[in-house]
Parts: sequence; structure tokens; C-alpha cells
Amino acid sequence: MSDARLPGISNIAEALPRMARQQPDALAVVFPQGKNPDGSRAYSRLTYRQLDAQSDAIARGLRASGLTRGMRTVLMVKPSLEFFALTFALFKAGIVPVMIDPGLGLKQLKSCLAEAKPEAFIGIPAAHMARIFLGWGRETIRHLVTVGHRWGWGGTTLTKLTASGQGSVSFLEDTRADETAAILFTSGSTGIAKGVIYNHGNFVAQVDMIRATYDIQPGEIDLPTFPLFALFDPALGMTTVVPEMDFTRPAKVDPEKLRAAIAQWGVTNVFGSPALLNTVGRHGVQQGVRWPTVKRVLSSGAPMPAVTLERMHQLLNADTEIFTPYGATEVLPVANMGSRDILARTRAMTDRGAGVCVGRIVAPNEVRIIAISDAPIDDWSQVRELPVGEVGEITVAGPSATTAYFGRPEATRLAKIKRDGVIVHRMGDVGYLDADGFLWFCGRKSHRVDLPERTLFSTPVEEIFNTHPAVFRTALVGVSVGGTRKPVLCIERDPESAMAKTMTDAQLIEALKALAAGFEHTRCIEHFVFHPGFPVDIRHNAKIGREKLTVWAQGKFA
Repeated sequence: MSDARLPGISNIAEALPRMARQQPDALAVVFPQGKNPDGSRAYSRLTYRQLDAQSDAIARGLRASGLTRGMRTVLMVKPSLEFFALTFALFKAGIVPVMIDPGLGLKQLKSCLAEAKPEAFIGIPAAHMARIFLGWGRETIRHLVTVGHRWGWGGTTLTKLTASGQGSVSFLEDTRADETAAILFTSGSTGIAKGVIYNHGNFVAQVDMIRATYDIQPGEIDLPTFPLFALFDPALGMTTVVPEMDFTRPAKVDPEKLRAAIAQWGVTNVFGSPALLNTVGRHGVQQGVRWPTVKRVLSSGAPMPAVTLERMHQLLNADTEIFTPYGATEVLPVANMGSRDILARTRAMTDRGAGVCVGRIVAPNEVRIIAISDAPIDDWSQVRELPVGEVGEITVAGPSATTAYFGRPEATRLAKIKRDGVIVHRMGDVGYLDADGFLWFCGRKSHRVDLPERTLFSTPVEEIFNTHPAVFRTALVGVSVGGTRKPVLCIERDPESAMAKTMTDAQLIEALKALAAGFEHTRCIEHFVFHPGFPVDIRHNAKIGREKLTVWAQGKFA
């Protein structure tokens, strides 16, 4: 073990002791906790020196209590100072955290835990209670750590573990770049949640690519509204200000609490999903809110509507950019686009059905478009690459691209292709590259609607209809009507649009049919149905649950 990176050795936690040496007294994490005498929000905090020392102590305590290098360990702790210290302790010790979104629901959580076969469980008391009563990991879990008060379930507590691991020597396992660092479960928004195997090299590459792409400097202040994204902050030398919000419902965020945190801490970087920024932007425009210290906003999880970008720019300085990185749990970032380019150049093309431009490829990634197939492709020799401008399946090769799902060989086979010793990831998305090297997103491969005469892709269709001022969003699905497969457009009205409140369903449908008539790929859409509120993913509240919508729409035509 060493406190410095050795040749051939890679541990994502190595950045923390390095930053602790460079800026020991800089704040690493601040967490909202209680109120000050004047009624303002109070915060607990850890400096880089403290976070490094605390994670060292926890790492030593974990190893002393029987957790070994490579041991899969469920981490169910809410965003907090303890969450950061524990995560970096696990990385330092070479123990593999298994991270599952709590919003998945009890049934999915149990399934994910059974799949991961963890040997240890670290959680708050509520998580341990659920583990006991619902039988999570009963066959495999042997080590228990409670963050908080432990009742009758055995094991040890984080407090005792930290005390037992106190020492003055840095603790850092010499893990290999290809050694498993973590298992991160996907949101399951487009299928079954799958455990993505991240190695230390993947994480290190992600940090390097994010730093270079967005010119992030040590000393910046970040407000991340997605907890896992916050874990990059210590490696980038940023201070994490944990926002006061329900992370499982980002669309329901209180914009005023975000504004207060940004003002109090001088936040320079904000990460938020399109759904969260829609809520914040609407409120900000109405209330005249400004974010004067913010120099950069990042948003991912789903395509960002141009109208949301326009609203957000009214909160920001003239030179502040909103970036919309494209990627997935399995590989991030893949491509990057700035709001000024979107609003000035590509928005008009999106409104005419060209898809959503997600920008230039982030180096050193390599993106290729291949012919669409729903079958496994074992080797690149079986691939047919498509020319510029033709819609196909998006594939990515690069240092941040993960190579497998845990315990799901068939899912791995469906998502990965071998090419000259490199594993290429199939994004499961369709799109194309234009003549200038920009990548355009056209939707999920599984959301395409195959008709006898043509294939309709979700995004190029929906973005045409989304331009109507009475529409909040639309979703294309395919259903059986009279025994024939037909495209159906599901419509969600904009609740804050005056036009949406005055137009009848029949009037709005006629207006949308007129829009459809203007484009070759939408003229065939004749069926329109209204939905009170689309189902969305639990992680970002932005990805539309088209699988559920398809079942619902089919019922309308039964």
C-alpha cells in the first residue's frame, strides 16, 4: 500500500490524498444540517485533510473488521458527509461498493441485491430494517456496518469502525487499472436494472475527460443534484455543496433552496437533470432569480428542451454556458454540446425533425454508427458501418467505456462487441454523425416503431410536435389498431401554458395533424391520445417510460 500512484497502478481514490496535500484546508464537502440562530441554513463540513484522514481511518477499520479487497459491499447511505467518507474508504481499501438507486422500488432492489451477491452491507438503520424484513442478501451477506444507531442486527457501527482505524499513515491499496472498483446499477428506465462493472481505470479516465472537457479547476464550488456525480468532485478538487432536496424526485426540487445555497457558497458549477432545470428555470423567470456566481451548468439524463435552455439563460451571466453531455451509466462522457450552439445553430434543425444534436465526440472516445440489430454481435467483422448522415446504432470505444454487466452474461453479449482486442459498447441509442463530425441523437433503439413502409425514430418525430406552445412533451409508441401496427402520439399538455388551458382536445389534435403534414416522416401519424402525466425514470425524472405508455396506449385501442 502507498500514498502515491505507482507505475502500472491505478486507484480512483488516489486523487483525494493528492488534493489533501495540495489544498488541505479547502472545504471538500459541506452538508445542510439544522438552522443558524438567524434562521438561515447551517452546514456541517469536512476539509480535504479531514476527508482524507477520515476515509483512511474507515478503510483501516473496514479491513480490520474482516472486509477484504474485492469484496462486494452494498452501500445504502443517504448523501451526507458519511457517504463521501465511506465511498472513498471503500475505494482506498480496494473493497467494491455496490450502489443501487433507492428509488427503484423494493422489488427491484431485492432483485439487484440478489444479483450482486454482496458479502457486506453498509447502511443507515432504515436500510438495515428493510434488509431484515425483506430478506435482502440473506444468503450471502456476512458483514454488517450501521451508519447511526445499531439495534439488534449485529455487526458494528461506523463510529466504532472509524475509532478502531485511527492512524497516521496513509492507506491506499495498489489496485490495478483493470481491477473492479464499483458496481453501479442502471436506473432500469428502459428495461431491467443492470449492474455495470466499473474498474479503477474507467473512473480515472472519466475524471480526466471531465476535467479537460469543462476546464474544471481546483477550488471551484459544485452543487450536484445527482449524488453519484458528486463523487467526481474530490478528485477534481472542487467543494461539494450537498443540496437540500429529495434526490429521488429532482423535478420536485424547491428552487429557492438551490438559490440560497448557490448564494451562500458562491457556487460555480451546477449539475441537474432536464426535469430539475425545467422546474428551476420556470420559477427563476417568474421570480427574477439570478445565479451570478455560476460559470457552468451541466445537464444529462435526457435531451434538454431548447425552451428550458432559454429560461435557464435568464438566470445566468452572459458568458455562462449550459452543457449537455451525452453518455450513459456504461460510458460517460461520450459527446458534449453547449447551449449557445444549440440555440443558435441546431435548435431549428431539431424542430424540423433532424433529431437532437449532442455535440462533438469527447476525446479520446471513438464513435461509430452501425446498422441496427437487436441481436448480439460478437465481433466487429459482423458489423456493417453506416456512412455519414444515415441513422443507425451508436457505438463507443474509449477508456471510460465499461466492458461488462455483473452476473448478466447475455446482457453483456447484447451490449458489447469485440474489435481488435478492444471492447466496444453499444449505447442502445440510434443516431447519426453529420459531415462536420457532430453526433445526433434520434432516440432509444427499442423505442423505434417499425412500419411496413418505414421506421419511425422517437426523437425526430416528437421534437416536431413539442414545438407547439400547448404541448409540454410527446411520446411516440407503436400499437396494434385493427390488427395492424400503427404509430400513436401520446401528448402531455403544458400545465402552465395559457393556450393549453383554452384549446380543446379536438382543436389541439387538429393543430398537431397540421404540423405532422409538413414533414415526410410524420404524415403517417393519425392517432393522438392525451395522457395526464407521463411515467418517467426515478433517477432524473426526465426519461419517458415509453414501455408503460405503450401498454396504456394499447388499452385505448383494444
